[in-house]
Amino acid sequence: MASPIVVMGVSGSGKSTVGAALAQRLRVPFADADDFHPPENIAKMTAGHPLNDQDRHPWLESIGEWLALHRDGGVMSCSALKRRYRDQLRRHCAGIEFLHLEGTLETIGRRQASRPGHFMPAALLASQFETLEPLEPDEHGVAIDVAQTIDLIIESYIATTVPEKAEKEDR
Repeated sequence: MASPIVVMGVSGSGKSTVGAALAQRLRVPFADADDFHPPENIAKMTAGHPLNDQDRHPWLESIGEWLALHRDGGVMSCSALKRRYRDQLRRHCAGIEFLHLEGTLETIGRRQASRPGHFMPAALLASQFETLEPLEPDEHGVAIDVAQTIDLIIESYIATTVPEKAEKEDR
């Protein structure tokens, strides 16, 4: 049995792309937290206003419910920028593992600028970096630099967190 994985990081870090590829590789369901935002949150972000904790609470509850339904394996892309947000998700499903896609403001800013039509404007990226609380050692997760290919990110994650799976794939 596998635990659900949350691919986390600031907007533009590649959460959805890496999450979908990781889910495909592990042959488990994938969901994008962006799809769980109520219309009010999307309107607020589209207008260039960052979400506050009150805005995020029901959104995180919905994500936590999805994770609980997929406690035997699934991948969710979700910013999960603060420890308290990750704790809220863990209240639904204690065994969550986190893959934090980290990078510099410059690297992620370049990536985000190449995503036309996304509701999160590039102007909010700095606020995301200000909000971000990196994973702590007790949080069952790993941070991986986004300045590499998707395949290398996934290989590194699997080798670091699921060594028995990597061994099976090598056979």
